[in-house]
Amino acid sequence: MKLSAFRTLRVFALIVVALLPLSLQAWMPPMTLSSRASSTTSLPASRISRVVSKIRGGERSREELKIGIAGFYDRSSKLWENVWGEHMHHGYYVPENRTDHVQAQVDLIDQVLKWSHVESAKKAVDVGCGIGGSSRHLARKYGCTTEGITLSPYQAGRGNELAIEQELNGQCNFQVADALQMPFDDNSFDLVWSLESGEHMPDKTRFVSELFRVCEPGGRIIIVTWTHRDLEAGESLTKPEHKLLAKINRAYYLPRWCSGKDYIDLLKSNGAKDVQREDWSYIIAPFWKAVIKSSLNLKSIVGLLGSGFSTIRGAYAMLLMLRGFKKGLIKFDLLTCTKPASVSKHGLPM
Repeated sequence: MKLSAFRTLRVFALIVVALLPLSLQAWMPPMTLSSRASSTTSLPASRISRVVSKIRGGERSREELKIGIAGFYDRSSKLWENVWGEHMHHGYYVPENRTDHVQAQVDLIDQVLKWSHVESAKKAVDVGCGIGGSSRHLARKYGCTTEGITLSPYQAGRGNELAIEQELNGQCNFQVADALQMPFDDNSFDLVWSLESGEHMPDKTRFVSELFRVCEPGGRIIIVTWTHRDLEAGESLTKPEHKLLAKINRAYYLPRWCSGKDYIDLLKSNGAKDVQREDWSYIIAPFWKAVIKSSLNLKSIVGLLGSGFSTIRGAYAMLLMLRGFKKGLIKFDLLTCTKPASVSKHGLPM
């Protein structure tokens, strides 16, 4: 009898949990008898308190998030590329039983561009670029130049290596930079692309403002991101929903979540025109089961262990993501708009 998707996930979780001590042992220096004896007294009480708070799910500061995100992707990106290739995002599963997973990831890019009515681009920015798969695809598709930014030095370096290997180094450039303070002039790009990076932004208002700042008048902005369900006026997430999201946040170095409606409000507050939104949760849902299945082999498990504790924790958190999707709590939102081509003398979009 074949395992159900949920039972398969449980098997994966048991494998991870069983091998976790080996991973921790590999990442910890050996302890002498004297160091064991003094270990409980060598840590300041304040530091112990902070560690306990983090384990219990306390929110991280903006600086802690930046450091954590960079470290997480520095350690996990090579493993992801070895298993899945250069695209570090969900796939487009129409039909839902398709098994060509790498092509499904490429198709997601093309389908998002089609949905957003993008027919051409001259200069694009890839905000949260990973190792640059989307940037290089955009460069080949439209013949445009691209700038990719990430907090991970490994990802930026690998993105530039792949650009050279694919003879796109004249079109694609990657660098370490903060999406909340991008190193680009105003009105620099006619296509602003953010695929599965918005969820990492601790200040969504500033994030959207930066996307508008670097977008040229009349340019297109695309945000594809995880969100939580929309809330009615006066409604809040339930305690179990908060608890589930907090666990995911710890694993993936995420700040507080927002809804797709919150993003719409932010876009409109920046004068967005031609605003569109659609929930593609059902389209990408099979991706998680495919990722889990790809992990159930010796090569992937060894690679996972070698990537360290945070990567293992991130792998286990896929169970939580799938649970959130099934409960209707977590959404895969597509949002797009154009920046006003001009403003009136009163500063209002025209």
